[in-house]
Amino acid sequence: MASCGGEKMPEVIEFMKLALEQAKIAFDSLEVPVGCVLVMDGKVISRGRNRTNETRNATRHAEMEAIDVLLEQWKKEDLTKAEVAERFSKCYLYVTCEPCIMCAASLSFLGIKEVYYGCANDKFGGCGSILSLHTSTTSGENVGRKGYNCTGGIMAEEAVSLFRNFYELGNPNAPKPHRQPVQQT
Repeated sequence: MASCGGEKMPEVIEFMKLALEQAKIAFDSLEVPVGCVLVMDGKVISRGRNRTNETRNATRHAEMEAIDVLLEQWKKEDLTKAEVAERFSKCYLYVTCEPCIMCAASLSFLGIKEVYYGCANDKFGGCGSILSLHTSTTSGENVGRKGYNCTGGIMAEEAVSLFRNFYELGNPNAPKPHRQPVQQT
């Protein structure tokens, strides 16, 4: 986790607050509370929140939701693949939790410029907690992936608080265990 330069910090905090707003919408919708915003040229160009329960689609993470909005918009503008790649290379992602392995890899293939995230994702993190998919390598297995800068710990307490509140209430959409808990004798 890298640190964020002081001169850029007020802007980073403002965008992270917007990501937290999306996470609160997810929370209110009984989704795992993760939210994000995509920013280009200092303006929010897309927003996303977890929608996996609502859509019954495990890939509908906040990052994927925000990316799909842009892809649809840019498709309507008849942008070429090169133009889409150029735009993504100018985008910054602000997300409340470290991107999971799926999202971190997707961001790498898209060639995003930079990611700022709140709390670490100790179970599925793709930006250093489990894998480091944000780093560029030259090995053959990573053809098409680009590295991107990643800074964590931005408003992490607020992000963790949302998770804590969500799981204390109990995730009503979590699968029920197949086995009964073992009784201690």
